[in-house]
Amino acid sequence: QVQLVESGGGLVQAGGSLRLSCAASGRTFSINAMGWGRQAPGKQREFVAAITSSDTTNYADSVKGRFTITRDNAKTTLSLQMNSLKPEDTAVYYCFADWRGTRSWGQGTQVIVSS
Repeated sequence: QVQLVESGGGLVQAGGSLRLSCAASGRTFSINAMGWGRQAPGKQREFVAAITSSDTTNYADSVKGRFTITRDNAKTTLSLQMNSLKPEDTAVYYCFADWRGTRSWGQGTQVIVSS
């Protein structure tokens, strides 16, 4: 199993920045890609960003140029630097990890962007 715990959410004004972190534990040696999804009130969960084991990154169009995903060399800590935040970025942000054909999710951290 892989366990994921997010941190770093909070309330920020539009145009501000936040940095989310995700700590992985358990069978971390099995992890391939990791990433972030988010779910706004009344909407389905959507993809935000991902990073592969070879450090290839992928972003949703809505966050390109504003968000940056990184992972430490041990592949146990994932980060999401979010700049130029907009009210539409308000959501619960979830970390995910793909390992041996399974996707594990964290419990999420709330991000609220005020206008």
